[in-house]
Amino acid sequence: MKLVTYLKQGKEQLAFYINNQLYDTNAANISLPATMKELLNNWEASISEMHKANDAIKNGAASESTSFINADVLAPVPYPTSCRDGYAFRQHVAAARRNRKVDMIAEFDQYPIFYFTNHNAIQGPGPIPCMPDHFQKLDFELEAAIVICKKGRNIKAEEADQYIGGYMIMNDMSARALQMEEMLLNLGPAKGKDFSTVIGPMLVTPDELEPYKIPAKPNHTGNAYNLKMTCNVNGVQVSEGNMGDMDWTFAEIIERCAYGADILPGDVIGSGTVGTGCFLELNGTGLLNDPNYKVQWLQPGDVVEMEIDGLGHLKNTIVAENTDWSILKLKKI
Repeated sequence: MKLVTYLKQGKEQLAFYINNQLYDTNAANISLPATMKELLNNWEASISEMHKANDAIKNGAASESTSFINADVLAPVPYPTSCRDGYAFRQHVAAARRNRKVDMIAEFDQYPIFYFTNHNAIQGPGPIPCMPDHFQKLDFELEAAIVICKKGRNIKAEEADQYIGGYMIMNDMSARALQMEEMLLNLGPAKGKDFSTVIGPMLVTPDELEPYKIPAKPNHTGNAYNLKMTCNVNGVQVSEGNMGDMDWTFAEIIERCAYGADILPGDVIGSGTVGTGCFLELNGTGLLNDPNYKVQWLQPGDVVEMEIDGLGHLKNTIVAENTDWSILKLKKI
């Protein structure tokens, strides 16, 4: 089942995505949730009927629809209860460390980590407004993400996949100058990440991905999927990876998230960047191999398009805010 949230007469509306058409959930069955929040908060009571309604439409049941291409599509989970981002791809971490000529972090292979980012900055397809300081090394990050569909605490990895409502593409936008400045103080990424995190264009339930399932990496636990991931900037492919390359599974990341803490319906969790999945890594590798390599960062007007097999196509345009205000210039010394 593929689910899209779009704006209908000024209100958030949940819809089934079928053959490039959107079918309102509560129009297909008046008892079904009309928004993603309602669905996630009533997942176990609603999910069976959701699947029945989705299947009925696929089999020809009459229902009005809206063209997906003409709809004002929002993030599939417009108002997450929280947003975490993981660090699951060893290839990305190893390449970034190698490019800085430092050793790989041994602890990467011992436990999965995550950080909290700004859940109020979640957005879907469309323009990404950026301030002048964001354009100091503005970057995309090609990732996958999940949403939690039921409350849990102290969950073991062996059981954690049951808490995943669905999968999405994620673009963890990054202002690298701000990020690198603040990380000198060892407090993690914050200001460099808090302006936009893109998810979408749809939420895909786990049953849709069964044909892509593969074993997790050795000594790891949880579902893994062979899903090609790509990112194009202005029509040129700059990144390619695979969701199956995740070393830490989402189940293992959930296990750590839920240790001594509640996870809640509507929590979004990102995978972290796939190998080759950002300009920071690509530029570093390019310069390592060729000192004359021309580095690239996102610019106003750039079109960023991400695709993951089975999860759709996410398109955004970088837009410059009409201001010259800079916090980088506000340093006291």
